[in-house]
Amino acid sequence: MIRVLLADDQALVRAGLRWILDNEDDLTVVGEAGDGADAVRLAGELRPDVVLMDIRMPRVDGLEAARRIIADARLAEVRVVILTTFDLDEYVYGALRAGASGFLVKDTEPVELIHGVRVVARGDALISPTITRRLIAEFAGRVAPPEPDPRVGVLTDREREVMALVAAGLSNDEIAVRLGLSPATAKTHVSRIMTKTEVRDRAQLVVLAYESGMVTPGWLG
Repeated sequence: MIRVLLADDQALVRAGLRWILDNEDDLTVVGEAGDGADAVRLAGELRPDVVLMDIRMPRVDGLEAARRIIADARLAEVRVVILTTFDLDEYVYGALRAGASGFLVKDTEPVELIHGVRVVARGDALISPTITRRLIAEFAGRVAPPEPDPRVGVLTDREREVMALVAAGLSNDEIAVRLGLSPATAKTHVSRIMTKTEVRDRAQLVVLAYESGMVTPGWLG
């Protein structure tokens, strides 16, 4: 059972999310928070698998709440997904840098919401990788020029190639096809890269790839 914590200052939004998620056999909402401070507190108390976190909330906003949750070693298994609207895109890159595992737009279809929660809970893919790639590419240009990262230096040439394709938003199956590997081998490469670079999930691997200068926005086309 995947346990979800909802954090949004609008009760109607929380009610809608709860209705969608609780109707699935493998998903359950274990708590609701109306602001970031409560989200941090409940995450510590309930230890959910996934936190669906709105950005704009009173007292403590979603971005800061995500940082606090992700920084807590006791909550290492908790995944944070940012809820956003397209007019708040400027927050998304910061959220991923802070350690969020991905994001969902608030008007996403229920089936996409359910799929996204499941994907992030198992930690093996970004949500909406194509859109995430576009956002990261756009906002990567707003941060400081990339500098070599020693974590990237430990990778083999093949691992660097795989990491660059992860950063482009390709799934394990797509990476396997592009490089002529089996899906299992591609998955093994990705897992080994995450271990070597000490990142918690694919979202953080994408951020590291851009910030280290391994890839540049739009390099794959």
